[in-house]
Amino acid sequence: MPAESAEPKTGPGSAESATGPELRLPPTLARFGLGTAAVGRPGYITLGRGSDLPDDRSVAALRRRTHALLDAAYAAGVRYFDTARSYGRAEEFLGEWLAARPDAAAQVRVGSKWGYTYTADWRISGVAAHEVKEHSVAVFDRQVKETRALLGRRPDVYLIHSVTPDSPALTDRALHARLAELAAEGVRVGLSTSGPAQGGTVRAALEVSVGGQRLFSAVQSTWNLLEPSAEPALAEAHAAGWLVVVKEAMANGRLAGRHATGPDTAALRAVAARTGATADAVALAAVTARPWADLVLSGAATEEQLASNLGAAALGLGQEALAELAVLAEPAAAYWHTRASLPWS
Repeated sequence: MPAESAEPKTGPGSAESATGPELRLPPTLARFGLGTAAVGRPGYITLGRGSDLPDDRSVAALRRRTHALLDAAYAAGVRYFDTARSYGRAEEFLGEWLAARPDAAAQVRVGSKWGYTYTADWRISGVAAHEVKEHSVAVFDRQVKETRALLGRRPDVYLIHSVTPDSPALTDRALHARLAELAAEGVRVGLSTSGPAQGGTVRAALEVSVGGQRLFSAVQSTWNLLEPSAEPALAEAHAAGWLVVVKEAMANGRLAGRHATGPDTAALRAVAARTGATADAVALAAVTARPWADLVLSGAATEEQLASNLGAAALGLGQEALAELAVLAEPAAAYWHTRASLPWS
């Protein structure tokens, strides 16, 4: 599907979607969203973060940066914004932006996530854990209230953050009942996934039901040229009517041009050179070439990065280029081992 094609008549985001509330996106850049993980808190695991952000990472400085990125994304045509309870003050920053721009707020859709608690207290170093995961009813009850208050509205999409096959969120019937109540309010309920078994997590979630009805209708998963292992399961989720959102399409910066310099990314550089596009745009265009990918998130920390990322909207990759890029894939376990070693900075 071309990145600037009109909204499809069926599937997630259409009036005919079988599950979840209607999610309409404008045709311009309709398949791109902006994530706020990199700008809602002073520390994150993106490569090159030291040059992306100035030394001043105060709340006020990151608030200004987040608002500027949201303005730029909205002006470009992006209408989906992603955040989470654990992204520092990202929900607060986004909520302020929505309140200050009611016309824009009426047009955008917001996805957020619960299940991690931010524990770094606005620090980068000397932190035992930047976030703590717990998928319990108590945490959901607390965080859904916090999310509503900070956003000033209910989210359009609300995901359990970073579900893995062993998560109690897949089996906790009391939690499922709570989530079903939220879905009945018109929120598209789902999960995000991480780790080498993402495909198994998605398939397990597809089997979860409440009252004979499938509970989940959205998933946000890591898919990129280095880690494509979840593709078959994500295609199944899309076929089931789920909204499929792709995160970490840049592999936490590993596929950005300034870091994609080794022999393992030679194919990416070759396709970028041949098409006249940036490496990051090629990496993102590889996602939009997948018919099951409804939305792909930019995790830009600067307006320049965002503009470069959104260049993917004008880039159509043919089958030859996609086959050439397929050689970048790593074993899933190796990819996630590398990701786990990335420093917070």
